[in-house]
Amino acid sequence: MTSPSGSPKFDTQTSDAGWVSARIGSSGYRVDVQTGRHAFAVDEPVSVGGTDTGPTPYDFVLGALGSCMAITLRMYADRKQWPLEGVQVQLRAARSHAADCEACETQSVGLMTIERKIELSGALTDAQRKRLLDVAARCPVKQSLERGIRMAGTT
Repeated sequence: MTSPSGSPKFDTQTSDAGWVSARIGSSGYRVDVQTGRHAFAVDEPVSVGGTDTGPTPYDFVLGALGSCMAITLRMYADRKQWPLEGVQVQLRAARSHAADCEACETQSVGLMTIERKIELSGALTDAQRKRLLDVAARCPVKQSLERGIRMAGTT
């Protein structure tokens, strides 16, 4: 089964609940990802042979990390009843997923350093701002990445 873009379609009736599925076709680098009711594309830039129909895998890692930080800050401020009006988290890494793929058989690859900027808006005290920045550094996705991830399963 394929989608109009030529990528494999998901059979959402038989997929196991809780799994995130990623499928790629017989050519190109576009991957269709399905998680519950949500679907999105992952791709590589045209400059490395992709079609740029979606963010790169590293973009999604950074998006997951940034969104976890923002959500963690919102939850913490809500619980403390602090006047946090908004959060903008910006992250970037100098690594290229395509370059890492070429080197992964012989070298350690991955996001070694991530630059971070956090902008907090609202009538917060200096102490509240400092505490929120400390809390951002403890979000669950960041802690998971720092501890390392073990991959378990079959082929």
